[in-house]
Amino acid sequence: MNHMSVIAEQFTDSINSITNLGNGLINDTYWVVSDSSDFVLQRINHLVFPEPTQIMANLQQLTLHISQKSPESIKLKIPALLQTRTQQDFFIDAQGQYWRALAFIENTQSLECLTSLPQAQQVGFALGHFHCLVSDLKAEGLYDTLPGFHIAPTYLAHYQTVLKHYSGQLNELSVFCRDFIAQHEAWVLVLENAKQQGDLALRVIHGDPKLNNFLFDNDGKLIVSLIDLDTVKPGLVHYDIGDCLRSCCHHAEMNEFDLETCQVILESYLAEAKGFFSAADYDYLFAAIQLIPFELGIRFYTDYLEGNRYFKVTEPEQNLLRAVAQFQLSASIARQELAIKAIIDRLRGL
Repeated sequence: MNHMSVIAEQFTDSINSITNLGNGLINDTYWVVSDSSDFVLQRINHLVFPEPTQIMANLQQLTLHISQKSPESIKLKIPALLQTRTQQDFFIDAQGQYWRALAFIENTQSLECLTSLPQAQQVGFALGHFHCLVSDLKAEGLYDTLPGFHIAPTYLAHYQTVLKHYSGQLNELSVFCRDFIAQHEAWVLVLENAKQQGDLALRVIHGDPKLNNFLFDNDGKLIVSLIDLDTVKPGLVHYDIGDCLRSCCHHAEMNEFDLETCQVILESYLAEAKGFFSAADYDYLFAAIQLIPFELGIRFYTDYLEGNRYFKVTEPEQNLLRAVAQFQLSASIARQELAIKAIIDRLRGL
């Protein structure tokens, strides 16, 4: 921890403790307790985010944009960026790693699974409110910090290349993944085609609104903040909606999609977002719900075939198991297509 203390001391002059925080698969995150205040210290994964300075520029634009709104219209706390003691936005260590600090939001907790429908309502509200807050921030004014992120045809093409050159034996689970992808390749085209045709517009998105990036109060009843803003960038709000539902509606034991939770989240999301949601946005909602777990499954499986280079693992087959879970979730969504579309049609009517 000596190395960590040196880094943390760039942002404050007194360190009491440094502990690991969260279970993210990309960045390294720590909770720093100091005499003056607590803060979150993160190492930006340079392999995933090749231009860390662009991340910081986007965060600066985001926080400035939201700070200019009337206080009563802001119902989420956005973690404040902290500067180093030399007034820099980040610190580069001796190994060339980028570190940044964010204000710690006290008396909050992140959840790994929802335990009630009121919690689901809060998730939909929070994502919709975030999209509303940034709906008048021009997407073209932000950097694309992850070129190719959520561009599903590109993930599919890369997977096909990796599989073609893979020299190992495919076990039973691996064969399942290969065959599932081959049967459902057409899913990856729908949203990108809609974007290219002008049906769906680029907007500012969070980029990674999985459940544990929503901070609830200590009672687990109200969402206080939406965190992990590295992936804020231009994109389709459908990516955020699909990823949020993938995370919140996934019954991990059976890899089933929870229809009731989906309905509650969509209802509360659209109650916030209906002001900017277009007819075409409704048209492609199901495609987003169907695509995102399938896309993530492709990414997990590709990473497994490549030797687990991207996502952190503790066991060699962990990414393979993650891929299987996402494909089984995708199959559950496909089985409930008519019911999900009926929910969307009812909400469109409202």
